[in-house]
Amino acid sequence: MADTKREIERKYESDDSGLPDLTGVARVAAVIDKGVAHLDATYYDTRDERLAAASITLRRRVGGADAGWHLKFPVAPGVRDEIQAPLSDTVPRALAGLIRSRVRDAELVPVVRLLSERDVRHLVDAEGVLLAEASVDGVRAERLTEGGGTVQWTEIEIELADDGDPGFLDKVEKRLRKAGVRPSKSASKLARALAETGGKKKRKKKAVETADPETAGDHVLAYLRAQRDAIVELDPAVRRDMYDSVHRMRVATRRMRSAFRSYGKVLDRAVTDPIGEELKWLAGELGVDRDQEVLTERLTARLDELPRTLLAGPVRTRLRTWSHARSGGSRRRLIAVLDGKRYLELLAALDALVAEPPVLKAAGGSPSKVLAKAVRKDFGKLTDLVEEALELPPGADRDLAIHEARKKCKRTRYSAEAAAKALGEPAVDLVRSMKSLQGLLGDHQDSVMTRLALRDLAGQAHAAGESTFTYGVLYGHEERRAELVELDLPVTWPTIKGDLAV
Repeated sequence: MADTKREIERKYESDDSGLPDLTGVARVAAVIDKGVAHLDATYYDTRDERLAAASITLRRRVGGADAGWHLKFPVAPGVRDEIQAPLSDTVPRALAGLIRSRVRDAELVPVVRLLSERDVRHLVDAEGVLLAEASVDGVRAERLTEGGGTVQWTEIEIELADDGDPGFLDKVEKRLRKAGVRPSKSASKLARALAETGGKKKRKKKAVETADPETAGDHVLAYLRAQRDAIVELDPAVRRDMYDSVHRMRVATRRMRSAFRSYGKVLDRAVTDPIGEELKWLAGELGVDRDQEVLTERLTARLDELPRTLLAGPVRTRLRTWSHARSGGSRRRLIAVLDGKRYLELLAALDALVAEPPVLKAAGGSPSKVLAKAVRKDFGKLTDLVEEALELPPGADRDLAIHEARKKCKRTRYSAEAAAKALGEPAVDLVRSMKSLQGLLGDHQDSVMTRLALRDLAGQAHAAGESTFTYGVLYGHEERRAELVELDLPVTWPTIKGDLAV
């Protein structure tokens, strides 16, 4: 079983003079000597150091109070999420899964061994509450891969106590700087060890990125590369069930698929269409939980808005049972998908696409012409769909037409996003308008899906001999919400049409 903690720390260069006196800094009432710990850590990576390239560290450490396996993901400068697992001879399965999108099928091997002599002090307040742990670390690093060497250094590390105020570290740093201590040039011990021990440089080559996109193809590829990176980077968060991670990963798949279709004159669709189908498959797998969550959250919110006099029967219990039954096992299924061969093959296909893109003649064209033409085409199709929906009478056909317009609205938004750097403010304005329209049309579709769910819930309640009154009330509310959208759309749409000036 793996445990997670947020690690907030700062590292400083040391001239071997030890830790300056920190008594009196902010709320520090005492500096308590906790003795010396001897730590022996072996860091693992692929031979081309893919984890190091992403500032991810995986180590097996003995000694100290937290011996075991530690996997660290960067969150912000000086902030990392550390996932811990018990000591074992091989990489724990729980940790291996979290780096699978980076490692793929490559072998994890020992790359660096760090032997540290850690002189530990606790900074505590007047009540003896721990504020931070300060240590002076004498480090000896040995590269374990071919051609490596060794290096030694001493550093000071200040780690904030759990749930501590990060501002406290600013005050400690101010005292350290006054004493002549300066921040370390390396973000971590591993980064310094890799930089200073030499060894054979085999890091995985990244696709060449154009700092300043010039052609239409440059802009489209920059957008696709960003979506590929988002999918890879969000993989561990999805596995950890972090807030909004599934939604964000799903959006990245949609953005990439949309770009394939919108910019079919830039990239060969004979190559991108099969990849798009695989992205659609992944989005579907990601959506199993997400769609159910959205429905449940909407229904729960509606129940919270109802007066108690309109709540008849065990409605909340029925909703929880219904939601659990529809999502049961989907979490395990998603992890199995992310561990599967098909997903790894998709990631490899995305890497190959951005490394050797199947560009067509238009890729070398002017962004102001090629990209603007594609955006106009998407907006034209959206216009047709919205106006078709407005001409239909209320009912199932109009609901379907609005849903199709919503999908086209997303595509227009994403094509404008990809073109925003090239086309400037007009494209940015269009993205903003499409986002607003997407929200309006999305609320309508959510109402349609919520009414379907309410019919299902009412049927189950009726079969169990429960009152169906409340479900009827909620159904009426959802009908009204959809009607309001349909009344708003003819007013909103003419204004939005005027925003296409690219």
